[in-house]
Amino acid sequence: MISTFLTLPCGAILDNRLVKSAMTERISNNKFEPTKGHERLYRDWSKTGAGLLITGNVVLDRKHLESAGNVCFDDKKMLPKLKSWAEAGKKHGNHIWVQISHSGRQTNRFGTNRPLAPSEVQLRKLGLFGKPKAMTEQDILDVIQRFVTAAKLAKEAGFTGVQIHSAHGYLLSQFLSPNTNMRLDHWGGSIENRSRLLLMIIRDVRKAVGKDFPISVKLNSTDFQRGGFTENESLEVVKMLDREKIDLLEISGGTYEKLAFFIMNKEDSELKKSTKQREAYFIDFAKKIRTVSKIPLMITGGFRSYDFCKEVLTNGEVDLIGMARPFITNREEISKFLAGELPHLKNLVFRTGLKQFEDAAEGGFYARQIIRFSKGKELKTNMNPLWCSIFLILYEFKKAMAKKLF
Repeated sequence: MISTFLTLPCGAILDNRLVKSAMTERISNNKFEPTKGHERLYRDWSKTGAGLLITGNVVLDRKHLESAGNVCFDDKKMLPKLKSWAEAGKKHGNHIWVQISHSGRQTNRFGTNRPLAPSEVQLRKLGLFGKPKAMTEQDILDVIQRFVTAAKLAKEAGFTGVQIHSAHGYLLSQFLSPNTNMRLDHWGGSIENRSRLLLMIIRDVRKAVGKDFPISVKLNSTDFQRGGFTENESLEVVKMLDREKIDLLEISGGTYEKLAFFIMNKEDSELKKSTKQREAYFIDFAKKIRTVSKIPLMITGGFRSYDFCKEVLTNGEVDLIGMARPFITNREEISKFLAGELPHLKNLVFRTGLKQFEDAAEGGFYARQIIRFSKGKELKTNMNPLWCSIFLILYEFKKAMAKKLF
């Protein structure tokens, strides 16, 4: 089942049901352009045989970076480099889609001390994030146009689709959450108003790229925070997305304040019993989506066994299997897994033993592996967890200094 093709609503065909989900690369050059490292990474991931590769965060605004190493799709002058990246990423006949995103209040101080956001609700984590400015109507319209520009550049460069990032606490996710969207105008209040920006972006992007170009949305099932975006609200948004006829919905969860999408594991006390028993983190929510929507569905997080992937696909619980970290820890074995020759993928849990450093250590470890891969180096697992926990701050500072961001 995992090796069967899938025809998307727009008519595009994925050769199989395995997807490399987005992981931030952090390796752009000083002009925010892709590098030979991007080409090497995606050429190698293309070799795995996965039907779809989704890039890491590609930003729309150089002042609102998720990482100082992000690529920014905002200038036609970089098209030759974008085309080389796209060509490398689809070398073996797979799709490669660009994940486009705006960080909003999750832009760290290396980018700006006053990021734009729906409301002036500051992200308080390690002192890395400034107090945001509430967006004006013109700011919001400008962001919509930036999404359109990025999508058009992606198509012109030869990428085969786009994913609009509306999860993990980035700007569109901030608009959806009542914790971060306290606006009293037509962009805030009801879930219909809080969804308005996402829906307008989808409609304008569709007009720009045409009916045959895949558009995906990444959406939180919940923020995992009191007073935040809930499962019931997420289902209401899914109903709206169903009417927009998008081509793929990827479900995840969490924000920078609650990194559910990143550091969940089977010992997590907040995981439902059924989820612990069934491997994938968001599989219960996928069942609820099936009752309200016909959008092709993908969830990412937890998949490690071939039999379970086959089970959920055969049962129609999901249409695509999203994986991220296995494309690092098992990169050379993914093709065997896809063929049913490898029953289990590694589930590497990287921990310091200090709760306040766990997400930073995990993030630093995988970031270092991607950077190594981009240089043609191999996987290295014997890294010091505490060093990994401070790696990202030091690396981001170095990249920001090189780009003269502050």
